[in-house]
Amino acid sequence: MMTNRNTQKSSLDKTVPDIRRATRKRYSAEEKIRIVLEGLRGERSIAELCRREGIKANMY
Repeated sequence: MMTNRNTQKSSLDKTVPDIRRATRKRYSAEEKIRIVLEGLRGERSIAELCRREGIKANMY
């Protein structure tokens, strides 16, 4: 019984970081520049831009 629990825990320890890594969006340099320039243009508010892009305003 003890090895089964250790195996499950070991499996979970490996799975959770993979899920976190897979759900985090990665932005290329071009995407970052596009987002910043769009914010500097001022056509939309920064808050609206951040909501649309799925980023937090303090990361902008």
